[in-house]
Amino acid sequence: FIFQSKLVFHLHFHSLKIQSKKKMSVQEYLDKHLLSRRIEDAVNAAVRAKTSDPVLFISNHMRKAVPSVITKVKARQILDSRGIPTVEVDLHTNKGLFRASAPSGASSGMYEAIELRDGEKGTYLGNSVNRAVKNINEKISVALVGMDPTLQSQIDQVMIDLDKTENKVSLHKHIADLSGQTSPLLPVPVFTLISGGKHAGNNLAIKEIMILPVGSNTFEEALQMGSETYHHLKKRKKISCLCLKGRQLLQRHMVHMDVMLVKTAVLLPTSPGNLRDGLDLVQKAIGRTGYNEKIKIAIGVAATEFCIGTKYDLDFKTPNKSGQNFKSGQDMIDMYKELCADYPIASIEDPFDKEDWEHVKYFSGLGICQVVGGDLIMSNPKRIERAIQEKSCNSLLLKVNQIGTVTEAIEVVKMAKDAQWGVVISQRSGETEDSFISDLSVGLATSQIKAGAPCRGERLAKYNQLLRIEEELGDQAVYTGEKWRN
Repeated sequence: FIFQSKLVFHLHFHSLKIQSKKKMSVQEYLDKHLLSRRIEDAVNAAVRAKTSDPVLFISNHMRKAVPSVITKVKARQILDSRGIPTVEVDLHTNKGLFRASAPSGASSGMYEAIELRDGEKGTYLGNSVNRAVKNINEKISVALVGMDPTLQSQIDQVMIDLDKTENKVSLHKHIADLSGQTSPLLPVPVFTLISGGKHAGNNLAIKEIMILPVGSNTFEEALQMGSETYHHLKKRKKISCLCLKGRQLLQRHMVHMDVMLVKTAVLLPTSPGNLRDGLDLVQKAIGRTGYNEKIKIAIGVAATEFCIGTKYDLDFKTPNKSGQNFKSGQDMIDMYKELCADYPIASIEDPFDKEDWEHVKYFSGLGICQVVGGDLIMSNPKRIERAIQEKSCNSLLLKVNQIGTVTEAIEVVKMAKDAQWGVVISQRSGETEDSFISDLSVGLATSQIKAGAPCRGERLAKYNQLLRIEEELGDQAVYTGEKWRN
């Protein structure tokens, strides 16, 4: 073969340089690096493949035989989906370039890892991340260069050792098949259709009304069901959003977090009962698709946002309200029971304040629906351990950068699964186009992924990646909707 002569020439030329520096013979160099065996294996592989370009084949074969090594880590500041700075990292290895970016959430809490921001009010209103970028480029990169990028736990431990604080800023660079799961599962997508809560420009007290397409047989079908329902609801809202203001007709839209919302009195009335109005809208949209019982509803309450002392004010966003209309914890339980009886609600996230352990424990014990701990446990292992012991919820809302590292995320998922909990992998409101959580969800075999509405690039990046994963898995792909049907 022609490549043999070229290979011998390159080896001979390289050996001359080596001999001039270290006085090592060609044979000694070959023996030291086991090149003779590797070259022979490559030659045999080329012969078996009957390749038309043996030089290229042998080159690629030898390259694959070399272990992966981190050669460079480069961080920079980019903007997330809310236009707020975040960190993006390029991980260079001897086999290629890999890129990841960190999302950020608006509903951060005291029990999650703290984001390192510069705090200089004159630059991005204090939200720039130049210090974090500098830490990666000057400290973390030095510690990681030379390591095997597949050894996730060792890499995470290096970063943990560099950061002596309990609350850590996390870097996510890898996929999640390090958990030892042998059966990858495609999660049920949890689509946000209506957003409310303290950040939304409407009077809806709860944070989200969502749907779960549990009746589909594949993730691809689930995505179709969610998208069609979303567009039926969106179409309905567009028809209703024309309002008369003076002599002008105005069509007002507001993009907030996950979904296109319409700020009108017709769709989201000012009365405290607007939760039922929102549920009715979603229920009708589901009916127009024809999927009906194949789609369940979930609500994200985020009750901490409207908890005052031990009472809950579902009317906290209503302007010019007369008096206070507080509900006790028992009143909230009664309301949830009625809602679950009247609507196909399969999951409720954070139905009570993050410190209201008594009522969330009682409600979870009723077994009416999945009770997801988000603000209650903040992906924090100590909080999860308490919730498991007290049986305060039965599902974990996992936001990776709340806990810190991938290794720690794997550990809390194991805690949840050992307790027979469900696991919901969640996006953040300040998302990027990074689709890491999609691989994480499949790798950890979680039952659900919460990535927002089926619109906007940073949300669809997660869903589209799951389509690719399902295609790659082929016959091995298992969609977890069956768990909900049973």
